Amino acid sequence: MARTKAAAQALKERETRLADAIALKVPDRVPLAASFDYFPGKYVGISNEAAFYDARKWKAAAIKTLQDFGPDAYFIANMTPGRALEALDCRQLRVPGHGVPTDGGHQFVEAEYMKEDELARFLYDPSDYLIRTYMPRVFGAFAPLGRLPKLTGLVWGYGGIGGVPSMLADADFVAMLEALGRYGAELKEWNKVMGTFVTDMEDLGFPPFSVSITMAPYDALPDFLRGMRGSMLDLYRQPERVIEATNKILPLMIDLGVSIAKASGNRRVFVPLHRGSDEFMSLKQFERFYWPGLKALCLALIDEGLTPWVFFEGNYTARLEYLLELPRGRVLAHLDRTDIVKAKKVLGGHMAIMGNIPASLLQTGPKEAVIKYTRDLIETIGKDGGYVMGCRSPMDRTDPELVKAWFDATREYGKYR
Repeated sequence: MARTKAAAQALKERETRLADAIALKVPDRVPLAASFDYFPGKYVGISNEAAFYDARKWKAAAIKTLQDFGPDAYFIANMTPGRALEALDCRQLRVPGHGVPTDGGHQFVEAEYMKEDELARFLYDPSDYLIRTYMPRVFGAFAPLGRLPKLTGLVWGYGGIGGVPSMLADADFVAMLEALGRYGAELKEWNKVMGTFVTDMEDLGFPPFSVSITMAPYDALPDFLRGMRGSMLDLYRQPERVIEATNKILPLMIDLGVSIAKASGNRRVFVPLHRGSDEFMSLKQFERFYWPGLKALCLALIDEGLTPWVFFEGNYTARLEYLLELPRGRVLAHLDRTDIVKAKKVLGGHMAIMGNIPASLLQTGPKEAVIKYTRDLIETIGKDGGYVMGCRSPMDRTDPELVKAWFDATREYGKYR
């Protein structure tokens, strides 16, 4: 797709607007970043299932949504295609039309994929544990990996690898390789359409939030390994191992964020936070188990010249002062249910703030309330710059007319000059 001069200028203006706000400068107006997620399906009248099973329909819906609303930055659902997930018998994710309603969003299936007594095994050799124990539990197609000998034994001469070649000829290993082939084929077909989505949107003048995502080291434990119940018990039963695990996971999360951001050229790294809010742990636990890893992650990304775009999901009002330990003007704090007025008092002049229009307001209205809420945020939180207008959560079920009213109000009242 050829980039016109007008689109190139629009892209530059949007990127500059965002960069100025994050750097605590005063842009020409308040930038608006929209987490559309599955909204394009509702907007154009197709099911959310297309986001995983019909690349052409989904891409067309996304393009129309961006062109009609014109956000300064966007996020639209674009995940691993459904048939590729089916090829591996993925048990950790349910997608629209396949485990959840066709007009719903995806659903992560949380469980104790790592048992309580297995944390020590993970710490001893993470790769061995993930390949031989974790992956067979998450992907049915990888069940044969559980039969492999310990990976650590493969490096000590030829004895450790002796039984592997004949094992690979067994029917279940052959089936696993065939499943990987189907996965790769499905992904290749999907990427023929969606693989250029970000650059195509940039050619139309629209930058994404980011194309890189990573997570706080602690969150990897409840999200993917121990589950919420297991990880909460670990805080009391094996706290030192929890700390050791977050230290082991930290460099992996840094590399994940840095490698993708640098390869893409988009230097914003999305960091969604899940289990560190006021609702999930005490302030004392946050200070011991959560904040050290999150702080180290943000500092490492910043040292690489990247911008952490941190989504504080839930309520972090009691934790705002910790954010003053991060460098001025280098992080964007995307707020959900945190008291945004207090956040402005604590972080104003130190860290840019994004948020926090309720998605429910954009779903039910009325229009007058949407306009008033938008104007109030701009006049209080947007004063003197350092503010990005955004929604508290994904906009899946919002009303297009109310979303338009929100966009129009932001452009009308958000002008600085």
